[in-house]
Amino acid sequence: MLAKLRSLFSPEQTEDENVIETDLAAASLMLEVCWSDHHVDDAELAAIQRLLVDLYSIDSDKVSALIADAKARLETAVGLHPYTSYLREQLDEAERFDVICALWQLALADDRIDKFEEHTIRQAADLLYLSHSRFIEAKLKAKSMSDDA
Repeated sequence: MLAKLRSLFSPEQTEDENVIETDLAAASLMLEVCWSDHHVDDAELAAIQRLLVDLYSIDSDKVSALIADAKARLETAVGLHPYTSYLREQLDEAERFDVICALWQLALADDRIDKFEEHTIRQAADLLYLSHSRFIEAKLKAKSMSDDA
């Protein structure tokens, strides 16, 4: 917590630390969902890698770098707002829906949805201006996808 507060007032941030791209924003949201229950397991990390490849058609080297960057940002970031604001500006409604669906798939990676994960996904959906019906639709789609797997 203190590290987050210090970073707000630290002039030491480089330009690269402030740059957010769509795939990085999505990776950061995914890590926020994983970390919301204060436990990140291998199944969740594997799911993040798979989901990022599916969403953005990127190679495994870039996925590893994205996850490392997102982990570093998790230490200093203050919530979901920087990422959801960026995604809201860059993506249309269907693409934002896909991100929320991916967050649900991630929450289901360990075959259960933790209440803190659900709360974080709800916050992200609200901040991405998705309606409650689209939030539920994404959850149902993710559940059907995990049942098919």
